[in-house]
Amino acid sequence: MTAIDDLLADARIPTTGRKKFDVGAALRRLAHDAAAAAAGPHPDMVRAAQAGQRLSVVCRWILNMPDAAEHVDRLAQEPDAPADDPHLDVDGALVFACLLHLTDHRESAQFWWQLAAGAGHRAAAYCLHLHHLGLGETREAQHWLHEVTHDVLGTEAPDEAFLAILEAVALYVRRNGSSLAGAPTGGLEMEVDRLATVKTGSCIIVRRPDRRLADQLHDFTRR
Repeated sequence: MTAIDDLLADARIPTTGRKKFDVGAALRRLAHDAAAAAAGPHPDMVRAAQAGQRLSVVCRWILNMPDAAEHVDRLAQEPDAPADDPHLDVDGALVFACLLHLTDHRESAQFWWQLAAGAGHRAAAYCLHLHHLGLGETREAQHWLHEVTHDVLGTEAPDEAFLAILEAVALYVRRNGSSLAGAPTGGLEMEVDRLATVKTGSCIIVRRPDRRLADQLHDFTRR
């Protein structure tokens, strides 16, 4: 026998001593899989997908607000300031986080939302609620929802404007399913990607916006 014959002999599939194929069990598995597919996706998956859609709507809406660029401009005025700067423009942090989310820098978006939410920004807490719900992280989602509702319900005079905004956004989502507000342009996305390549030590979080990104956002909101 040649070396090739030896290899072919070793490669033969044995036909003895193998477990008999259970046709009935295989058919039962197929029937189970078909029934699961017919029943539709798991409720948790549906809830996560809906949360992701709502978050994209909210982010677009926030990014297209008339004063969004002005807040990011203030955030960009001190690019070397620490992220936990007590004078941080929390509205700018919210807008920047929404821009990061829409350009697929989700971990950095979470970081900037947390900064804004930690400073008491309830819209940022609401975004975090949707963010974690979209990831299937129920406990974290509930925590941030509590931060929204507890702050509102725990005051004698709730912020009626904030509540009205949330109701308006929720109504818009129910009626339209998606936002008509524009998504970030290619130029704006390129500026975010440029910032993402600038490393600050070992940090992988996208740094503060700079003047170039703020100018691009001004152009975007003036369309």
